[in-house]
Amino acid sequence: MRKTDKKIDNQIRQVLTQVCEIALNEYSGFEWLTHIVNYSDFPKSLQVICVFDTPYNLNRFMASPENDALSKLIQKKLLSIKVAVDIRQVSYDSEDNHNKKLY
Repeated sequence: MRKTDKKIDNQIRQVLTQVCEIALNEYSGFEWLTHIVNYSDFPKSLQVICVFDTPYNLNRFMASPENDALSKLIQKKLLSIKVAVDIRQVSYDSEDNHNKKLY
């Protein structure tokens, strides 16, 4: 990872930490978020994954207008550090599903 990539990654982590703190207070069942990025294809490769505790809470969240609000918050916070992302670069998962994908 180049020095500039590390700087950008630190900025991304900082703004996503802010989003996470807000989401923990605002959205029932929200647990954490993470990001994946390939800096050779940045920012198109940036993917933000929001994880909920159960499939039930994830489905309830996805059926509500709140998912647009969280996606837009992520976009806004990333734009504040001059990283423009498409709404399709934000995805949602549940803890159960996310852990199964790791094995």
